[in-house]
Amino acid sequence: MNWIQVKNIEQLAEISEKSVHNTIAIFKHSTRCGISGMVLKNIQKEIENFKEPYSEVYLLDLISYREISNMISKKWGIEHQSPQLILIKKNKVIHHSSHYSIDPKLLIL
Repeated sequence: MNWIQVKNIEQLAEISEKSVHNTIAIFKHSTRCGISGMVLKNIQKEIENFKEPYSEVYLLDLISYREISNMISKKWGIEHQSPQLILIKKNKVIHHSSHYSIDPKLLIL
């Protein structure tokens, strides 16, 4: 899977702009959480069975970049969860889920 690492707040503006034309996915991952690790593996495994995920799938290590995670919650008006999958279209959250309710099939075109 070709994850785009979120490492700076400026990328949130990039995500907003790209979401005007495409659905953008952000997966917020905690490297300290076993559930998050399992969900990440499930996503990667599921994606391998399909041709292409969304053109833009971002991965945020929220332990290293908690400030960015907080900005995502504030910018798009959603409560912080971990792990969390967020889908953004036209700069609006069209879906968000957390823990075992995350469905990797949502990332398939």
